[in-house]
Amino acid sequence: MAKGTVSSQTRNNWLIDAAVFIGALVASLTGIYFLFLPSGGYQGGRNPMYGVTILFDRHTWDDLHTWFGVLMIVAVAVHFTIHWTWVKGTAKRLAKSAAGKGASMNRHGLFNVAVDAAVALGFLLAALSGVYFLFAGSGRAADANFIFSRTTWDLIHTWSGVTMIIAAVIHFAIHWRWVTKVTAKVVPSLVPQPAGAHAVEHRGA
Repeated sequence: MAKGTVSSQTRNNWLIDAAVFIGALVASLTGIYFLFLPSGGYQGGRNPMYGVTILFDRHTWDDLHTWFGVLMIVAVAVHFTIHWTWVKGTAKRLAKSAAGKGASMNRHGLFNVAVDAAVALGFLLAALSGVYFLFAGSGRAADANFIFSRTTWDLIHTWSGVTMIIAAVIHFAIHWRWVTKVTAKVVPSLVPQPAGAHAVEHRGA
């Protein structure tokens, strides 16, 4: 493999991770919008931001949150499937370590696993509650009490999302060097080079 290039597996992993990142970024930003601009209240009442429009109307923010959330769920499902062997291996190592039957992980490894677990749990709860809202609809007329009340589902969705965002930022920071290194290699490989560009660069070197 030539220097500065990546394998097709690494490129595909990067593309899936990029889809997860884009979906999570938009879903998170729109979620923050709804966190600070709740729909409750009335003009001049308890919600001083009632009726305020920021870039888009509330319906557009809701569509962005919903469909980029769906993108994130699909991309994470693919990501999880691809890395299933790693997940099983890590789970077995942790189980053996806890039972004193295998080598224990160092602090860095344990911290990394704890962050990944927080991301996974936050995502799972946010995704499940998001699917509930997707099929339950909106408004009091569609207030389907499935397992929990709509208010409880809303609290689960909100705070699991906050947990996921915080843990994901930490996860991203831990893997920042890998992200920048692989991105620098993958992006040029995705952009078609003009014919003869390599020859020009070679002559100019």
